[in-house]
Amino acid sequence: MKLEEMTWCEVQSYLDRTSGIILPTGSIEQHGPIGLIGTDSICAREISWAAARQCDAVVAPEISYAPAPFNMSFPGTISLDADVYEKLVSNVLSCLFHHGFQRIYILNAHGANLDVLKLLANKHSGSIRVKSWWDFDLVNTLRNQFYGEWEGMHATPSEVAITQKTHRVVRVERLDAPEKLSQDFIKAHAGDKHGPPHEHRAQFPDGRVGSHSGLATAKHGKILLDTAAACVAKDYLDFLG
Repeated sequence: MKLEEMTWCEVQSYLDRTSGIILPTGSIEQHGPIGLIGTDSICAREISWAAARQCDAVVAPEISYAPAPFNMSFPGTISLDADVYEKLVSNVLSCLFHHGFQRIYILNAHGANLDVLKLLANKHSGSIRVKSWWDFDLVNTLRNQFYGEWEGMHATPSEVAITQKTHRVVRVERLDAPEKLSQDFIKAHAGDKHGPPHEHRAQFPDGRVGSHSGLATAKHGKILLDTAAACVAKDYLDFLG
């Protein structure tokens, strides 16, 4: 069920039997030459919707705008300051708590969101669980099986594959493999800790950070989406206890 497509009476009936809700969050930023600008938000939203059908949950509208300053040299990216993102998420959480949602499951799809989300989860210990859709072992096994080292860090083939399943396939005449990343680079830049926008684009001119998104297929996307949704549904029910 989608919160925005329910009446207040239906929400009240839902709250009479459960207090859980899924809140997706992503970003609006470039995802390479074949990745959609809204890839992160699309992944969070589509996986949440699929999971909700399995665990009978309500899904709140996704929070799409998020911090992505390193990608501001790529047209289409919209980046919030971290403090603005924190206030936005805090306000949404406050409203949900006010109405009686006591277990808020945040499904994340953007690394730069995690510091803020974990801070808020600690503030509301026990009432919020934060998971990124790639946190699950079954999902990561598939990512490694399909793409290995070419999964990379940004504009990954796994997330692009999901959008190819749910939205459209973008084709370019030729998309060669990007430069592979060292393990030291991956460790140092985990959580989207990248440099200033102009430096970031100079280093990764087509927007991909070690990710060969040309390997993505809609078939892979369906498998990844179905697996992630099943993992999220199970984890959500565990969170509800």
